[in-house]
Amino acid sequence: MNSAPHLLTEDRADFEHVLGDALRIVLDERDGGSPLNAEQLRTKALAAADAITAMVTQEYDSYVTLRAGAREAARESVRSRERRAFGYAALGVADGAGSGAGIAAVMAVLTPLLAGAAAVIFLLIGYILGAVSPEPGIAHPLRTAGWFFAAVAAAAVLLGGVGLLLTALRDSSSAVRDAAEALPPEVAAARAAWREALLARGLLPFLTDALDRAVPGPAPAPTPAPTPTSAPHLPRLGYSRPDFTSPQTPTADGRTD
Repeated sequence: MNSAPHLLTEDRADFEHVLGDALRIVLDERDGGSPLNAEQLRTKALAAADAITAMVTQEYDSYVTLRAGAREAARESVRSRERRAFGYAALGVADGAGSGAGIAAVMAVLTPLLAGAAAVIFLLIGYILGAVSPEPGIAHPLRTAGWFFAAVAAAAVLLGGVGLLLTALRDSSSAVRDAAEALPPEVAAARAAWREALLARGLLPFLTDALDRAVPGPAPAPTPAPTPTSAPHLPRLGYSRPDFTSPQTPTADGRTD
């Protein structure tokens, strides 16, 4: 089982169809309040198609496997019809056709064989007689008949090849058309299961997550400005006068200065 399958080119149409459904669902739920529009979401989903498909690996692998088996069975059926048509033609049998169709099929197979054999015989005898001196009168008519049968054989082979090509193209186109328009029941069921899983487990979660990531978050709160504080007390520098006076001397009348 492929753990990371790549989305095949032929499945892109289904992917985009389911993507359209998912976009309608997601955008309707947002009711016009989506930060991304439908085209932006579509671009994101298409770019991540492989990653989204990996979400539903089991369903996708099952669908691809069943589809490949159905196509191989259809091709084998075409090859089998071609083998029966050309194999039975030599015996005059044409898959339930009438005697007229059987005779025509026998003639289509035997004409190039008989004409080619006659051409070889007549040309060989005619040129051998032409080497005899004097040349017999019948040599020239034999060579003419030989070339005539050679032309008939070539024309029969060409017509047979064209008929085979047209038949193969018709059958192949019918097989492809049948496979596209009328899938076998098991393939159709596997396709429906993959699409449902792709919607529910792949696209809807992816789109929802993309929208959630695109929603702008709340603006960060502004950083408060630092409040001014009182200036720190600085010590007084320098020399200060002492807090005492010089001793007082008494005067002559007994008073102090």
